[in-house]
Amino acid sequence: MEKRITKKLAALAALSVAVAFGSLAYSHCQVPCGIYGDDTRFDLIAEHIATIEKSMVQIAENMNQDPPNGNQIVRWVNNKEKHADEISHIVTYYFMAQRVKIPPTGDAKANSAYVKKLTLLHQMLVYSMKAKQTTDLSNVNQLRHLLEDFKKAYSG
Repeated sequence: MEKRITKKLAALAALSVAVAFGSLAYSHCQVPCGIYGDDTRFDLIAEHIATIEKSMVQIAENMNQDPPNGNQIVRWVNNKEKHADEISHIVTYYFMAQRVKIPPTGDAKANSAYVKKLTLLHQMLVYSMKAKQTTDLSNVNQLRHLLEDFKKAYSG
């Protein structure tokens, strides 16, 4: 009987560890396998931006209730911050670390394109951070414009 309980506890512990750390394994590794697509990353960023916007609107609406719904406000703030972090993750680990290539030395045109892409990605990082810090919808609008500008620079 004791052995069965021990085995069940070990299985439960292993399952708990898998669930707890499974979310860390979802992201793209830095091995160039070619499985992940750029268009999907663009769509994901756009989805995260839309979710941040909805979260900001919901925070404002809950703040205007009498009395404010503190539980819902906290949930929407956490949601907003999670999606801003996801944008930062995709920008940093997918585009900056893997997809935007260092140009050949002496290739002025390639270097200019490289600097443009990195600048846009850096700006996306800054505005995703600002989206975490505030409920100012202008940060969401900036992120949308930057995403479109980056898509053009990246494919051009």
